[in-house]
Amino acid sequence: MTQTAPRPTLEAVAERAGVSRATVSRVVNGAHGVREALAERVRRAVEELGYVPNQAARSLVTRRHQAVAVVAAEPETRVFADPYFAQQLRGISKELTAHDNQLVLLLTEGREDHARVGRYLAGGHVDGALVFSLHLDDPLPALVRGAGLPTVFGGRPGWDDGRDDVVYVDSDNRGGARAAVRHLAGLGRTRVAHITGPLDQTSAADRLAGFRDVRPDPDPGLVARGDFTSGGGERAMRELLDRCPGLDAVFAANDLTAAGALRVLRERGLRVPDDVAVVGFDDMLPVAEETEPPLTTVRQDIEGMGRLMARLLLRGLDGGAPEDTDEAPAPAAPGVILPTTLVHRATA
Repeated sequence: MTQTAPRPTLEAVAERAGVSRATVSRVVNGAHGVREALAERVRRAVEELGYVPNQAARSLVTRRHQAVAVVAAEPETRVFADPYFAQQLRGISKELTAHDNQLVLLLTEGREDHARVGRYLAGGHVDGALVFSLHLDDPLPALVRGAGLPTVFGGRPGWDDGRDDVVYVDSDNRGGARAAVRHLAGLGRTRVAHITGPLDQTSAADRLAGFRDVRPDPDPGLVARGDFTSGGGERAMRELLDRCPGLDAVFAANDLTAAGALRVLRERGLRVPDDVAVVGFDDMLPVAEETEPPLTTVRQDIEGMGRLMARLLLRGLDGGAPEDTDEAPAPAAPGVILPTTLVHRATA
């Protein structure tokens, strides 16, 4: 049997640095009050000895677990298949990793999953939660609140419980939708259709509202319900063409929806953008650049949203703020709305 060397202890670090054990403990746990020269000696000794703090003991001192729950209110089949979630999780992971925090991913598909997630959150395993992709009747906000955890939500909250302290990060979904539809109108398109996302999510509802801002009295037949998936885009596009064969433009609620719509237009022998112009939403490069033709779409900074969610949570946990990265600092307002931009490619 291979024997492993004993782990370096606080006492060994203190001896190497020529300081007391208490000084080492304060430096390792991020406490203030240690002169920089001494702190640097401790950090050098930690590196030389390969000392790794005991997280259980550290938690007793700091009352922090250095772990954050990331809760996606979607089944795993959706989360792992949709590049939107990959980009958002990448942003969250980068920010948490930069501040030595562990990401704990929790997914929900049914009521039994909500109960499991609620028990975990209330069990004292994590310091806070990042929650996104909520639906209007979702019990997760109440579960998180019941657990007493600091929380940042991804997306504008769709509930109203009289509280004004809900912290969230979202994109300008309504403004981005207006820009998309105005662009189509500027091309001379008069029969502009919209394929929505799931309207129990505020992002989809806001994009529909933006469409109606520009087309206040649309033909009801020019709006079809989608679900933010390519399959949903295919079904909705067939429905629209059967009802309104003369439509000349489509604003799709996201890029996957637009990709499905483009496939159906090609099947029906319609040229894009000559016969029908198409604009999506998200600018997910694995999708938008690989459609045929490449997709004109509304860009939102999905990875940046994830990073900002994590940064806002860490600010709250630290009672201040971790050092800002090269991205824009977070405003103090509870709700942060990030701008969107229209990206011109070949479909409109």
